Amino acid sequence: MTAPSVPLKAPPETSEAAGPPERSLVSRLASGATGGVMRVFLILVALLWVTPTVGLLASSFRDPTDIADSGWWTVFSKPAQLTTESYSTLLGKEEITDSLLNTIWITVPATVLVIVIGAMAGYAFAWMDFKGRDWWFLAVVALLVVPVQIALIPMSELFGDLGIFGTIIGVVVFHVGFGLPFAIFLLRNFFAEIPRELLEAARLDGASETRLFTTVVLPLGGPAIASLGIFQFLWVWNDMLVALVFSDSDSRPLTVALTQQTRQFSGNIETLAPGAFISMVIPLAVFFAFQRQFVSGVMAGAVK
Repeated sequence: MTAPSVPLKAPPETSEAAGPPERSLVSRLASGATGGVMRVFLILVALLWVTPTVGLLASSFRDPTDIADSGWWTVFSKPAQLTTESYSTLLGKEEITDSLLNTIWITVPATVLVIVIGAMAGYAFAWMDFKGRDWWFLAVVALLVVPVQIALIPMSELFGDLGIFGTIIGVVVFHVGFGLPFAIFLLRNFFAEIPRELLEAARLDGASETRLFTTVVLPLGGPAIASLGIFQFLWVWNDMLVALVFSDSDSRPLTVALTQQTRQFSGNIETLAPGAFISMVIPLAVFFAFQRQFVSGVMAGAVK
């Protein structure tokens, strides 16, 4: 005997063919933003951002009479307006050249010391065991919220007692002291992401802590160190508050010298434009020189 056949049910007919789900308005806007529209928008933003810098550069090469008669954009139609007289006049002043050298003598040691001390302290907090390590690190993090202004008066009294008030050393010490908390916090967190197995393998090969730090940790921390160096360099180079308080006529940096030129020449742009551009071009050169390391440091840890 054969089993009776059971009729199969036909699948229910759908009124419409199944298709992709309808995309929301936000999703469509997000996908469109990744195309040519976003590129055009970013180009426009970049042009708007660069326009003041181009205007400052053009004004620094113009004669005072031309600056008073027309806008800086006229140099594109009248290139004969361009002249180096403003730079010659500004750099011919001894106080400007001395202040530029003072800025270098302040910025370079303050940046190097923060990197060196911050890297050593960051390695110690990340991979060395000592009593009260976590509490000491919390104290360092707490120093990040201390504003610079609150320390100006007590540090002025301390520097006066030590005999370094009004000197380049005093300005450097202040910048190093306030730059170290951020440096230690940044580098400690970066060094802590180094695989423990890598450090243990180096120790098994007989590497001391000093050799481990210089040959393994520092090369791996290059992007973070470059990012820290750029931040510290820009902060110290462009600082004026600390320099106004702790420097004198022999140790003042370029920012203070330009401020005094403003008072002396009633804010004439033909004098300030070349000075402002000189003070801006060196940080730009430093940034572009370490741009790749800076991007790598910012993106470190974002992609596993």
